[in-house]
Amino acid sequence: MKKLKIGVIGTGHLGKLHTKLFREVEDCEFIGIYDRDIEKSKAVGEEFKVKVFENMDDLLDNVDAVSIVATTSAHYELVKAAFAKNKHVFVEKPITSGIDQAEEIVKISKEKKLKLQVGHIERFNPALVSLDKYELDPKFIQTDRLSQFNPRGTDVAVILDLMIHDIDIILSLVKSEVKNISASGVAVVSDSIDIANTRIEFENGAVANVTASRISQKKMRKMRMFQKDAYISLDFTSGVSEVFRLVAPEDMSANHFISYGEIGVGDKKKSVVYEQPIVPEINALKHELQLFVKAVNNDEEPIVNGESGLKALKVAQIIIQKIEESKLN
Repeated sequence: MKKLKIGVIGTGHLGKLHTKLFREVEDCEFIGIYDRDIEKSKAVGEEFKVKVFENMDDLLDNVDAVSIVATTSAHYELVKAAFAKNKHVFVEKPITSGIDQAEEIVKISKEKKLKLQVGHIERFNPALVSLDKYELDPKFIQTDRLSQFNPRGTDVAVILDLMIHDIDIILSLVKSEVKNISASGVAVVSDSIDIANTRIEFENGAVANVTASRISQKKMRKMRMFQKDAYISLDFTSGVSEVFRLVAPEDMSANHFISYGEIGVGDKKKSVVYEQPIVPEINALKHELQLFVKAVNNDEEPIVNGESGLKALKVAQIIIQKIEESKLN
């Protein structure tokens, strides 16, 4: 199989990680890097012993695909430039800063039959991947994504910086249209929203209560899901998930479950059983990049495609709008 020629645009913190990991991914050939800050890109090129392109068009002319790891405000123009030269694109989240921009590049990718994958890395977190064998149909979801303050990322609201990870996961799990969104949030240490909470209601009755903060003392990335006969807890930091399920008495003996008690009344009693799914040994970012290469090489639709990125952005922008509107009341 011909190896996919790939390059990285942007050599900041994440760009360096993409540069390091793409060199380890099978079925691709790493061509080089570009950043408008030439001195920074030269330093990264020296660190990883990769070719530095001083002109973006030169990089695009030598690759089949690019990974765009620049500031969110630059995503739109960079993705369009890559598509103009018929290159497949992996772009970090959020897909763009504006909905119109995202809709345009999703349309271009479809028209030109070019792959577009958005870097919602938590879709590939071991805690979530370990639940693949379970039928997930959550009716209530609680998420808390808290981090200590870091100036990197404060060019956008915490909704686009952190909360959008959970928005994307929730939209992928709840197979229903969004019915209503309410939200509140404040700017504390930056010029944009630093802490926010939102309630997302779906047409099928499911509800998600989502909190994100970048001014916490402790780091936390947790999700709890409740569905019929099950409670599921995910810790995205440790990569571990836990499942508590209700099992009928006749199924207990057949499967040798360990009971943690019973719940219910009369003949409707069920046993509470605990399971900790086997955690796959994967690097979420490397796995994400491998799947992008695979999608391009095998002409498959990326798991987190442009439409997924657009859906998450639309919800995120509604949340920001709701918070801004609340300030006027």
